[in-house]
Amino acid sequence: MPIQTAASQDGTLTYLIDHSPADLPTVRGRDLMLAWDLARDAAHRAAWGTARAFRFRRADGSCTDLALHDRDARCWAGAVDRAVGIESFYGLSVCLRLLALVDLLARAPWAARLIDLADGSAALHPALLRLAAETRLTEDARFDESGFRHCLQSLPAGPGLTQGTPLT
Repeated sequence: MPIQTAASQDGTLTYLIDHSPADLPTVRGRDLMLAWDLARDAAHRAAWGTARAFRFRRADGSCTDLALHDRDARCWAGAVDRAVGIESFYGLSVCLRLLALVDLLARAPWAARLIDLADGSAALHPALLRLAAETRLTEDARFDESGFRHCLQSLPAGPGLTQGTPLT
């Protein structure tokens, strides 16, 4: 079943999804890395995008609502939408995984060793990227921090990071 979309009078795009965020498919790591690069480029250009709202309706009648009003989140979602399209389950999964990865990196100090922001570029450890592409999202469209930490705790920092787009 396709994702239903509607635009409100204030321009907010609303997506109605008859599944939980946890039901979204895994994605290819290269698509997630491309989304990361496109989002960074859009942010550099200050292409803030439109507000978006997601309503995940489960079979039991319960819902999860996710609103993207923050300009960075709007920017990143817009970049993914232009590149992949978030009106498909796959594109929506790429978008939400990107946002969940950014959220995880922002709130998990232990993950700092798996990202390198030196020399004007963003580089992600390949294992971090792979895990973000393949791990199930939670019901609230996040990653389980303790699960990520457990899977990544033995990884070395530094060498082997995946190069991203220059930040400057």
